[in-house]
Amino acid sequence: MKALLLLLLLAQLCSASLVPGRWGLGGGIPAVGAVGCYGSRFPTEREKDPEYWRRQAQETLRNALRLQRLNQNVAKNLILFLGDGMGVSTVTAARILKGQLQHGQGEESLLEMEKFPYVALAKTYNTNAQVPDSAGTATAYLCGVKANEGTLGVSAGVTRDRCNTTKGQEVTSILRWAKDAGKAVGIVTTTRVTHATPSAAYAHSANRDWYSDGEMPPDALEGGCKDIARQLVENIPDIEVIMGGGRKYMFPKNASDVEYPHEEKHRGTRLDRRNLVQAWQEAKPPGKVAKYVWHRRELLALNLSRIDFLLGESRHPGVLQPQLGALGRDPSPVLGQLERPVMPPRMLLAPRDAGGRIDHGHHEGKAKQALHEAVELDRAIGLATRLTSARDTLSVVTADHSHVFTFGGYTPRGNPIFGLAPMQSDVDRKPFTSILYGNGPGYKIVAGERENVSAVDFAHADYQAQSAVPLRQETHGGEDVAVFAQGPMAHLLHGVHEQNYIPHAMAYAACIGSNRAHCNAGARPAAPLLLPFLAFLILLC
Repeated sequence: MKALLLLLLLAQLCSASLVPGRWGLGGGIPAVGAVGCYGSRFPTEREKDPEYWRRQAQETLRNALRLQRLNQNVAKNLILFLGDGMGVSTVTAARILKGQLQHGQGEESLLEMEKFPYVALAKTYNTNAQVPDSAGTATAYLCGVKANEGTLGVSAGVTRDRCNTTKGQEVTSILRWAKDAGKAVGIVTTTRVTHATPSAAYAHSANRDWYSDGEMPPDALEGGCKDIARQLVENIPDIEVIMGGGRKYMFPKNASDVEYPHEEKHRGTRLDRRNLVQAWQEAKPPGKVAKYVWHRRELLALNLSRIDFLLGESRHPGVLQPQLGALGRDPSPVLGQLERPVMPPRMLLAPRDAGGRIDHGHHEGKAKQALHEAVELDRAIGLATRLTSARDTLSVVTADHSHVFTFGGYTPRGNPIFGLAPMQSDVDRKPFTSILYGNGPGYKIVAGERENVSAVDFAHADYQAQSAVPLRQETHGGEDVAVFAQGPMAHLLHGVHEQNYIPHAMAYAACIGSNRAHCNAGARPAAPLLLPFLAFLILLC
């Protein structure tokens, strides 16, 4: 059994600074009193030389030509990294942030996912929604079938909230296909393990919010529908690694939380009075070691070579606190603690969140939180790349949907990604940040006018970027999302695809699922890994 070690290192971003007014492009007027720190240095002397760009292009061309030798091996391992809400604009902004965290200008930086040789676009719409939610999209990229918004692991024949439409409409996921082929599998999520995105791997539900029976209406309970936490334990009881948050849905109603016994909001929610953690442990075969942990200290103390099944659940939406909760304080150098030999051949460990709060940050209009999470996800991708080989491991990075997040304003080269545009509006004569949202909680009117961002700390981790339309929660975006792929059969992910194509291509590469006519049984590896890295959010539209 294996799982993936995700390294998380919280890095403090240098404070955004004002940038000199630039040329009034787009009708704007230069920002007053701004102090520049990057723009005057560009272009560099190297970049002024045409040969620099020609050599760069020729090297890229040579790398592209090498891709003619296709990797058609059978995938021993499958790794799916899912950045919740990580649209293309988020990827680009995260690239710049990564470079600036490394004391560069940012634009020329490369994310680890961007080093993958194959890139595609996925169409994210749900069967009944132009702009999707995370449940319908999870059903697509995990189960290979498009579905209605708000429904999990079922076909489009199921109507949200209607339990009586579910029977016979269940669809299975690539995780199930791998288990049926005798493989070890795992789910690592930065939010509740019962949340929309991870739960499509194992659950079938007419409503993504039926976390426990305490959240289900009487007619659904009477109709025989099961809550998502119960399905986690019962549907596929031999998932080797399950890590995430939301443990209260596993315990009887009003049962005190092990870590916060006096906080009512963290008490158990189950009406059936079951202890599902105990049920999970009791369901394991004799002689197998199953460990449940709820704190990082317990996790790091485990001898992973002696464990067959691991369930890690915290009270927080993620296994540990959200990344940006510590921004501006102690950067919490988890990297040094985890980069030790905790990775025997049988199991590699994935103990902490990377990327799961991208969606959360965007919904709250907090771009700094969203982009730092995207950078942390990328660190995990880099580690996975170093721990595995592209010869036998198919790695796929994608998103479930995008957000109405953008950045612009004719910013100069090296402009701090959280900084101001180099001009004021030529309408209201006020400055504006480069990062903006189409809608969301950042819409603020002060004395009948748009808020002057110079009067607020727009570099703060909790700053809510201005939006065009006022909403309590910012919404998803409807544009396509990127799919990055590396490893066996990665070339099958190319062009523009329906989102539900992704698990079919991955299953084909690993010779699992129904499409196995191309497989040479004698050459198939004995124990591939399927580890969907699932990143999600509590607050979804």
